[in-house]
Amino acid sequence: MNYIGSKLKLSSWLQQEIKKVAGDDLSQKVFCDMFAGTGIVGRVFKKEVKQVISNDLEFYSYVLNKNYIQNHKNITDKLVFIDKLNNLPLIDDGFIFKNYCMGSGSGRQYFSDENGEKIDNVRAKIKQWQDDKKINSNLYYFLLTSLLEAADKVANTASVYGAYLKHLKKSAQKTMVLCSAEFLVNDNSHQVFNEDSNDLIKKITGDILYLDPPYNHRQYGANYHLLNTIAKYDDFIPSGKTGLDDYNRSKYCQKTQVKNSFEDLIKNANFKHIFLSYNNEGLMSENCIKNIMQKYGKYNLVQKEYQRFKADKDTNRQHKADKTFEYLHILNKKL
Repeated sequence: MNYIGSKLKLSSWLQQEIKKVAGDDLSQKVFCDMFAGTGIVGRVFKKEVKQVISNDLEFYSYVLNKNYIQNHKNITDKLVFIDKLNNLPLIDDGFIFKNYCMGSGSGRQYFSDENGEKIDNVRAKIKQWQDDKKINSNLYYFLLTSLLEAADKVANTASVYGAYLKHLKKSAQKTMVLCSAEFLVNDNSHQVFNEDSNDLIKKITGDILYLDPPYNHRQYGANYHLLNTIAKYDDFIPSGKTGLDDYNRSKYCQKTQVKNSFEDLIKNANFKHIFLSYNNEGLMSENCIKNIMQKYGKYNLVQKEYQRFKADKDTNRQHKADKTFEYLHILNKKL
């Protein structure tokens, strides 16, 4: 997925830097990805560690990580179910079509009419199978992840769902096709949570804590609201031009709240090695982070220049700079 703050391009560098501190052999370590997003970093360490603990406040992220992190055993016949979902007949009375497609009269154009209908039919069938106990939890989250990723590929947006485009772009005109959301199979069990990070940190313990909170005021609950809508598929009245539901508002996106929330998280973390990803354009300055972290142990900092996130090319959006710096703040905490 084309995701703001994704660590896909930085994952090898993060792995390298974390191993420099925590050691090359992580086979007996518990690794926590506290602001998991699409789970890229957790997926990298899943094959390296004893257990991954994955968490995110957003429900769509919880779904993705239930598949990519918690699922670790083969699912028989999963492709049979994918094939069935790709061949469902279209019915035009579902929630997505009625509220987020132009043909329904909603005035919104997040998806083509055909794809909106297809999303509804697939989502309804997955729910039906779950209600009828024809699929277990592992298969449920695998199928739902496959749907979220397929829908995202044909969304008529500039990468985020804060607004839709006036005309259907080329990728949005394609017919949605579900592909198998393959996950790493291994012998270890893993945990996935959908909680506020500052609450969860008081309940868990481990060896390596990786933090990748929002950097700025843009709330992920608003930017990716339609993925939450598809994932939850509950009934609500969409609000405003963009069709928002009520959404989570992270304190890490609020300048008046972020410092206290961050220090509270560090103070309550029962992890020896703590790593914070943050860039040079965030709400907290480099010195602010340093001053907080060094209260609790030995502090260090490494950085890397990288290509900044870009929205969809169709929008002709301009950026202040093509590159930015990613900071990795490192704390060996006194426990």
